[in-house]
Amino acid sequence: MPTAGTTRPGPVRTAAEAAWSRIPQRSDRPAWIRLLATVIVLAALATAVVEAMDASGIRNSIDLLGNRTAPNVAATEDLSVAFADMDAELANMLLAGSDNRAAVADAHKTYEQRRAQAGDDLQRAIAATGSDISGTLLNELGQYEALAAQIMLLNDTEQNPAGRPSDRILRLQRQATDLMSRIELDTQRLANDNKTALDSAYTATRRDTTDARVQLTVLGVILIGALIGLQVLLRVATRRRFNPALLIATLIAAVLVGGSLTAGADAAHQLKVAKEDAFESLLTLQRARAYGYDMNADESRWLLDPQRAATYEQGFLDQSQWLLNVHVKSVGDYDAAARTALTAYRRDPSDIRFTGFFADELTHPNFPGERAALETMLLAFQSYQRDDRTMRATAAADLTEAISFDTSDDPGQSDGDFRDYDNKLQAVIGIDQRAFDTAVTRGINTLAGWNTWVPYTAFALIALLVFLGVRPRLAEYR
Repeated sequence: MPTAGTTRPGPVRTAAEAAWSRIPQRSDRPAWIRLLATVIVLAALATAVVEAMDASGIRNSIDLLGNRTAPNVAATEDLSVAFADMDAELANMLLAGSDNRAAVADAHKTYEQRRAQAGDDLQRAIAATGSDISGTLLNELGQYEALAAQIMLLNDTEQNPAGRPSDRILRLQRQATDLMSRIELDTQRLANDNKTALDSAYTATRRDTTDARVQLTVLGVILIGALIGLQVLLRVATRRRFNPALLIATLIAAVLVGGSLTAGADAAHQLKVAKEDAFESLLTLQRARAYGYDMNADESRWLLDPQRAATYEQGFLDQSQWLLNVHVKSVGDYDAAARTALTAYRRDPSDIRFTGFFADELTHPNFPGERAALETMLLAFQSYQRDDRTMRATAAADLTEAISFDTSDDPGQSDGDFRDYDNKLQAVIGIDQRAFDTAVTRGINTLAGWNTWVPYTAFALIALLVFLGVRPRLAEYR
């Protein structure tokens, strides 16, 4: 019982109530309520605008990167394939000579297909960056096509036997091959320029996704903080525990900000999968494919030009080592070393005793089925390598038989096994291409709605709920 002279203690106040009670006049509270309501509406509007603009910008960047820039960069590597095979088919026409008109016609048909492919790929590759190398490449390609046309006309006119072109044709063919070597070097420079442009675009897009998440986090803190502050103020001012409308508005704001941050993070992840996991691997394998075609062309050149045979044999070995480097000095030692290295790998996939493009891919297969496809491709590569040694041994005894073995598309023959190897390599490329396309599509789709109706609908609901929650409370002060 309280004794005389004492006062009954008042109700215990919360810290928030104590803080708000320090507002000097009760009449000031409507102004504070209106201020916080205004801050909430403006913060919600800013959040909606930033979300929509950032989502739209990132979607457009992913779309541009995935559906235009990256394919144009890949076209540069495909261009190298077309160029290498053009020169190989030109050599095959001379190898066939007048003895096999059907083989000449087949080689000419493939040459024209590759020529058309080169024209299309060159236009796409130039579109990727507009590199100043493009003018040089166009000029060099025109020179090469003129030389090739002259060689084919002379070959038809002179009717030389298989593998024995005239000295005049051989001189022109050497000029064409030397020019093609310059073209391939310039193509690689263009590929490097385009790759640099792609990397810059990717870095900028990644930076945009990070900046967007920072902006949204800041705006989200302001928006949700203002909503909580208004809820507390109304509790102090009106002695009500919760304002249902503001509570729902706070939940919508949390979903708006949290959902947008999650969508942005997922889009950034899909962009990383597309570029760093799928596309980098795809480019490596595309470049490996170009080296393979140049390697195959060196076989035909080796048969065609005995004076340069040593150069072309070394070129064949160099290209082979770029693909699967087993650290040997001569073509004759390659098969045994490759067999030993690959046998060790099959026993223990972590035991990789070789380097090169294929080793790079085997160390980090990123997608289901990729490792198995790589291993199947390597078996075909070994078969093609063995065919090369068979062809070289046959040439020492029978040039005509060696030419037939080298240029035949039948299974078990050199070109036939090369096509089989190339098909299996393209199967691996297809896995990476599908993974790239899927990641790009998911990255774009993840942000669908966030660039249009979702943030603005959330803003409208928040503004309406704030109005409904605040208006009756303000009426109490009239």
